[in-house]
Amino acid sequence: MEIIESKVDVDSEDFQKNYSQMTALVADLEQDLDKAANERSEKAIKRQKESGKLPAQKKLELLLDKNTPFLEIAPLCAKDQYDGKIHKAGLILGIGVVGGKECIISINDATIKGGSIYPLGVKKTLRCQTIAMENRLPLISLMDSAGAYLPMQSEIFPDIDDGGRIFYNQARMSKMGIPQIVGAMGLCTAGGAYGVAMCDEIVHVKQHGAIFLGGPPLVKAATGEEVSANDLGGAEVHCSESGVSDYYAQDDAHAIRIIRNIVGNLPENEKSKLTMAEPEAPLYDPKELYGIVSPDLSQPFDIREVIARIVDGSKFLEFKELYGETLVTGFANIHGYPVGILANNGILFSKSAQKGTQFIQLCDKRKIPLLFLQNINGFIVGSQYEKGGITKDGHKMVNAVANAAVPKFTMVVGASFGAGNYAMCGRAYSPRFMWMWPNAQIGVMGGAQAADVLITITNDQRKRAGQEPITQEEMDFIKTPVMETALKEGNAYYATSMLWDDGIIDPARSRDVLGLGISASLNAPLHHEEYGYGVFRM
Repeated sequence: MEIIESKVDVDSEDFQKNYSQMTALVADLEQDLDKAANERSEKAIKRQKESGKLPAQKKLELLLDKNTPFLEIAPLCAKDQYDGKIHKAGLILGIGVVGGKECIISINDATIKGGSIYPLGVKKTLRCQTIAMENRLPLISLMDSAGAYLPMQSEIFPDIDDGGRIFYNQARMSKMGIPQIVGAMGLCTAGGAYGVAMCDEIVHVKQHGAIFLGGPPLVKAATGEEVSANDLGGAEVHCSESGVSDYYAQDDAHAIRIIRNIVGNLPENEKSKLTMAEPEAPLYDPKELYGIVSPDLSQPFDIREVIARIVDGSKFLEFKELYGETLVTGFANIHGYPVGILANNGILFSKSAQKGTQFIQLCDKRKIPLLFLQNINGFIVGSQYEKGGITKDGHKMVNAVANAAVPKFTMVVGASFGAGNYAMCGRAYSPRFMWMWPNAQIGVMGGAQAADVLITITNDQRKRAGQEPITQEEMDFIKTPVMETALKEGNAYYATSMLWDDGIIDPARSRDVLGLGISASLNAPLHHEEYGYGVFRM
């Protein structure tokens, strides 16, 4: 492969300005991540300490193999939602190594509203299960939850993507042979009881863990019986009488040791094989990405400069370099894993879409994972391009993205607007993982464009009615709320808060994050669904 020859002048004024601005964004990101991990009330911390339970982060440390990475998923989920204090949506979620095996891990944080489950907590749990099913990863859950947050029960309980879907997925995962191992380390009430009972193996902590369909208050209200949580559903009840639980643990640390032994006893799952290369660091410093990409998305940059700081040896075999030049496609390696890269260098034209479609099919046929680097404002518009078939060419690419059966990964390094989001494998197109840089923006279109569209529509309506065009004051009245909404709901933090991605990452960590994601995906067959495509409109 050819080494990408960087043309970046690291001493230029633009580079230094970008570097300074991106460094500030990364610093803000680190501050937000620290807040999500550590901001807890003194009362909650004291209560947990007095109970003898381990903090969620300590449980994770004991569970993971020593000196192994942990790829946290959605660490800023629910940021600024609800009362602003439901950090991580009440769950630590991520992929780590336990007993030498890659696992997806979910841990309730009982210092956040007693582990109460909010709507975004349900959504995050469903995301956890999707990751487990798509990548065939054993699922380890350490449960300690007060149950559904009742004031929001209508958003938690009944629909296809609400709480009941969790148990449906558990049944499907059991059928698929995906191990589900749970530690009952606190209250597991109502739906939480099913969440435990539907796992393959249950480790139950004495005194702390309690599993029951209805807790003591409900039992008293329904039957008049007065009973303690431990007598109703403690470890002694379920390990020696009901048979619900399988292992009796003295405390949290003992339970985690048992879980590690269970995972160590699981049969080896042979990972999918790729044609690997010897890993090598990029030729250029990944931190130079700070100076290449401006937080001002109107400032262009060559996406090859990004590729050069992510891929092994900065080596890239570009496919169809002179055709459809606004989409860069080609082959590379990341931590030794082969990938086919599709990356934006402008809006998508017909030739770009045709090229992307061919390249996706090529990689899918050869079982090469796909990486989409998004900086896309959408497809070209206008009568000339409609006559040239942009709609059908865009359809081809969207069809190919939707049906590609190999693992797909998406990283938003700039803009992600309109149908460009779809064609470049946005969340709706089921990439195994999707991450955003802190400068990224996402939406149907940018705020300024959306405001201009509304003004044009309004003026057209007035013209048909024989009225004068709107005044500047009226334009401002239309523009201001549209642009404010776009600014609020189009930034990376809002997107990650709503779980539209798997996390905002430091650009300099892109390569390592992608390597961990690709490694996890290989626990499933490369084509774990039927290979093939739908009808391409010619």
